[in-house]
Amino acid sequence: MISNQILQTTVDGLKAISRVDLCVIDSDGKIAAKTFDDVQGCVADALTFMDSPAESQVVNGYQFFKVIDEQNLEYILLAKGTSDDVYMLGKLATFQIQNLLVAYKERFDKDNFIKNLLLDNLLRVDMYTRAEKLHIETDVKRVVYIIETKHEKDTNALEIVRTLFAGKVHDFITAVDEKSIILVKEVKGNETYEELDKTAQVIIDMLNTEAMSSAHIAYGTIVGDIREVSRSYKEAKMALDVGKIFYSNKNVVAYSRLGIGRLIYQLPIPLCQMFIREIFGGKSPDDFDDETLSTINKFFENSLNVSETSRQLYIHRNTLVYRLDKLQKSTGLDLRVFDDAITFKIALMVVKYMKYMESKDTF
Repeated sequence: MISNQILQTTVDGLKAISRVDLCVIDSDGKIAAKTFDDVQGCVADALTFMDSPAESQVVNGYQFFKVIDEQNLEYILLAKGTSDDVYMLGKLATFQIQNLLVAYKERFDKDNFIKNLLLDNLLRVDMYTRAEKLHIETDVKRVVYIIETKHEKDTNALEIVRTLFAGKVHDFITAVDEKSIILVKEVKGNETYEELDKTAQVIIDMLNTEAMSSAHIAYGTIVGDIREVSRSYKEAKMALDVGKIFYSNKNVVAYSRLGIGRLIYQLPIPLCQMFIREIFGGKSPDDFDDETLSTINKFFENSLNVSETSRQLYIHRNTLVYRLDKLQKSTGLDLRVFDDAITFKIALMVVKYMKYMESKDTF
């Protein structure tokens, strides 16, 4: 059924145009919307009218109408006025509410279809049949965004995203769990991944401004057929997780740019543990002091450039060389050698991944 708030807005608008008072009573006999107060006494008459075969009827000075959708009685509409046009205006109001029912049903059906599409719950033949019935094109390019806010069940954020894309009839906004909002966006022929980044940033800025809520967004790769939408969704989910582990300073993460983090994320934990033992022996990067860790991170940030790293750390070049020599003695890895640097970098990422998975297991 339509929300009572939408019904109230509708009847208020109709009264402003026609000056006819209206009341909508649902099939359970509850008042859903009204523009006048003395309506409680009409409920008994409405219930009696429900059981009659008539589609419209005058009872105690009120014009009654049945709002029917696919042979099911949804509402009773009451019209009250002094003009001779009450019947015609009540009929128009009935037609308006029926149109709302159709629109809401189509929106619900589309939302349900998109959810099942994302979760890969549809057979291919059903997928194309239902898409055609719902007037959803099957062979256009699409991409899936996952928008995660800091609050669960953030209905305010959901409505803001829906408002932002309200004019984009080929884009779909839904939610498959309580933690995130899903946007299935149509991609125009000339849109690039850089432009997809800009779309994500617009969403983040809007949520920050309107909902005062910070958000993280991940998105999958662009797909060309409706059957591949679930793949883009799975990629976006992975990107969201990988982003939390390795790129926590970024608000927007694209699956296509996950790099080596995507490979590490798919490693089994026992294999990671064995790798760390082989690299560090009985030690762990967590055992390094803050000075050593900051030196390592800055050295990697500057692409193994000794001069630039020492300048940014405000230390003498020889001091940096001393720290790197000390690290080499304790780990056997010389970060000035490319192969050793790669091994060390991967080891640090593996440790981050293991810690993240341990924290997930505790909840």
